[in-house]
Amino acid sequence: MNERRDAGKIINRISHQLKRRMNCHEEEDSLTNMQRHVLHYVLLQSLSRDIYQKDIEAEFQIRRSTGTGILQLLEKNGFITRKAEDRDARLKKIVPTEKAEKVREHVLMNIDCTEKIIRRGIPDEKMEICMDVLEQISANLSEDESCCMENKKELE
Repeated sequence: MNERRDAGKIINRISHQLKRRMNCHEEEDSLTNMQRHVLHYVLLQSLSRDIYQKDIEAEFQIRRSTGTGILQLLEKNGFITRKAEDRDARLKKIVPTEKAEKVREHVLMNIDCTEKIIRRGIPDEKMEICMDVLEQISANLSEDESCCMENKKELE
């Protein structure tokens, strides 16, 4: 009998494997996996535009409280500063520090190495299909999360 594989279980396992892989380098630059990804995003995007917390929340599909926590730790560890905008003091631009610029190559190298490991032995066309499917799964979960939040508000 051919049992249906549980996609959520496989995705969860891969997530844990990625976290373990990225955390084995944590001692080198004091960044967690998620902080490393957020810092990479800030370093890359800030070259061409201003970055704000809402951009990070949208990019990584995280809640405001999660974004705040990540940014507070990055700021505490000296990787970013948050500067108030002249036009709206409530709006804080996220700016990489000199310390962040120094670990830029290290962060990019770790992410690049992990991507190569993930893609090893997988033909490009299969990887494209995989990426399309993962994006659709993410969209499905986001849509369901929105519905769930609306239903919660109606019950209150």
